[in-house]
Amino acid sequence: MNIPSYWQKRTILGVGIICVSLAAIFVRLSQQEINEVTIGFSLFIASSRLIISALLLIPSYGDLWKIKKNNSGVYYGLGAGICLGLHFATWISSLGFTSIAASVSLVTTNPLWVALLSWWCLGQKLTRKTIIGIAIALLGSVLIAFAHDGNSFSSNPLLGAILALMGSWFASGYILLGTLAQQKGLTTKQYIIIAYLTGALCLLPLPLLFGTSYGGHSLNIYIYLILMAIISQIIGHTSLNWSLKYFSPTTISLLILFEPVISSLFAWWFFQEIPQLLVIIGAFILLLGVTYSIKKKL
Repeated sequence: MNIPSYWQKRTILGVGIICVSLAAIFVRLSQQEINEVTIGFSLFIASSRLIISALLLIPSYGDLWKIKKNNSGVYYGLGAGICLGLHFATWISSLGFTSIAASVSLVTTNPLWVALLSWWCLGQKLTRKTIIGIAIALLGSVLIAFAHDGNSFSSNPLLGAILALMGSWFASGYILLGTLAQQKGLTTKQYIIIAYLTGALCLLPLPLLFGTSYGGHSLNIYIYLILMAIISQIIGHTSLNWSLKYFSPTTISLLILFEPVISSLFAWWFFQEIPQLLVIIGAFILLLGVTYSIKKKL
């Protein structure tokens, strides 16, 4: 087995972060194709992203037969898939109520929740530095939650903030369970097949329950969904999952903090979506708190 070089590992991780950052752009492009963004439509985007990704991986499904019997990594992979589906359902829904900058800033706060989960579930002590960082980040979150950009996708910034935060909680579970799945012996390919397929099956009926069909949408929407599945999911998320073998979950979570910056720049370029000053200040405070709380762990 060839071990990737220093620069190969960092290049793959960097490509993954950029590709993941484009997801919000594909969501916004899809939203602009319809008259009204509903929860059902947001769930249609979330579900379709995972369904297309799972279908694209069909040629690799034979790798599942290579998994050893009673491998506990499978159960962690299933749990990660459920968290992934719920992450997309809540986060993509948040983009119907608030700006890209606000949503992505909040959804990338998972380092805080990873620390809290480790304290709650594993009994790991929270340091004073971590507690201070969490307090600073929460202040930034409050500023973002009550900021109103005045654009058509900031109709309910508080609801958007809550959904984005929920997305961050589920992303934390996804990262932790994905790490454990691969530590228990699953290859990256085996893990992503299980996780993406599980997430797709979990979300499959939800758009229909909220009155949105999988058919009848414009061709452009389906193109954006395919691009999202290939670029943001197959390339982006898979690169991050692969990187978990060489970097700690904390390091990955910290580097993902570049996502709101990259997404905001793309949003400004594509849609002239300039965040309100309060959102910028809140995002800066939030990211400062997250970075401060986990800096010494790197």
